Amino acid sequence: MAYKISEDCISCGACEPECPVSVISAGDTQYVIDADGCIECGACANVCPVDAPKPE
Repeated sequence: MAYKISEDCISCGACEPECPVSVISAGDTQYVIDADGCIECGACANVCPVDAPKPE
């Protein structure tokens, strides 16, 4: 199940460099994950200070 970033995101950017397949990018109001490319590794969730990335 791909990860999705919830509305809890504070746009700190900690998750983006941790993604091994580079599918996280800055959206209009928060970071977003391209679900089609997500490999479900959880690296983003491990560094998020507010636990915004969650399995979809």
